[in-house]
Amino acid sequence: MERGHRLAFDFGDVRIGVAVSDPDSILASPVATLESKNVDLWNQIFSLLGQYQPVALYVGRPIHLGGQASPSTSKAEMFAKELEERFEIPTFLIDERLSTVSAQRLMREVGKSARESRKNIDQAAAVEILNQALEIEKARQRARGDV
Repeated sequence: MERGHRLAFDFGDVRIGVAVSDPDSILASPVATLESKNVDLWNQIFSLLGQYQPVALYVGRPIHLGGQASPSTSKAEMFAKELEERFEIPTFLIDERLSTVSAQRLMREVGKSARESRKNIDQAAAVEILNQALEIEKARQRARGDV
């Protein structure tokens, strides 16, 4: 696996959670919650990319549990396409069926109410997306025998 940071985005109509991995792709950490409608959104993303110099980007692809596209699927896909076109960094969609559910459970486990966790839930979902992406990359590496 190529060494370097990876960023994940949990795209939503209101907020976008962002998470980053360490350069060795061991740990995913929350970074920011961006406002989707902010006129400076792309500048904020550019700033994060400058700070972390990621080798790959991941965007959660929201689909229903049965595998069908949801109304949000095309929005996330367009966001991922825009990221790759603007910044020329390999960008991948990651199935995020349970990322928000997992993030909500984690917030409850640490004693955060729904109201308290609202701002952090998007970052926590991005961490879940990034962890899943890292596991996929590691599994592909093992399958190729590159361990």
